[in-house]
Amino acid sequence: MPIRDFEGSTFVAFLDISGFKELMRIEEKAWFALDRLYQSGYDILKNSRSVEGLFVSDSGILFVRDGDNLLNRFDALLKVIQQINRDMLEAGYLLTTSIAFGEFKYQERIEFPGIGKSPIYGNAYVQAYMDNSSGSPKIEPGFCRLVVQNLPRDFSIEQNDHNLPSTLQFLRKRNGDKWHKYFYWNVNNPNSINDFEKEYTNSYQLKFEGMLKALRNHL
Repeated sequence: MPIRDFEGSTFVAFLDISGFKELMRIEEKAWFALDRLYQSGYDILKNSRSVEGLFVSDSGILFVRDGDNLLNRFDALLKVIQQINRDMLEAGYLLTTSIAFGEFKYQERIEFPGIGKSPIYGNAYVQAYMDNSSGSPKIEPGFCRLVVQNLPRDFSIEQNDHNLPSTLQFLRKRNGDKWHKYFYWNVNNPNSINDFEKEYTNSYQLKFEGMLKALRNHL
């Protein structure tokens, strides 16, 4: 189903497959990853009333079209992101996802056989894309984060607000990063976020120790 033209202020998410360049060394693995991403995106988006998107190569662009208020629109986007990430994780793939708010325009152009043009404009898309590809600090595999710059002043996602939609209870700041809030889509209980952070950090340390061991074994 084609995406209808859109122009306005909304949340935009840019996601891509972590380590896809390595997967491309083996063509079959790359195709499996792409097929899983496209199928997952299609199945999940077709059941969403307000979130739409398109997938190109190893990346996806999602945006929220409708909603009665910004919190509910943001909640709808997070639910779709969570579903896609969990489905990809089940297949053994990790994504990185960046979300930004701002002006966004999608325009469907006239298409000819074999040729398609779907221009995408807006600072929200650019900001999400840039954060995902070269943001600071660098986004880590499996993580999803919201760029807090340019959020509307009346958009409150403080954890002490008990009226927040359930998904927003899984948003947290990370130490040393004042530019983002992270969405812990993989955690079932907000109280487990700190434990997950420790495990994730320890996994990086173990990887580093494994590199040291491999180097020393061949001295």
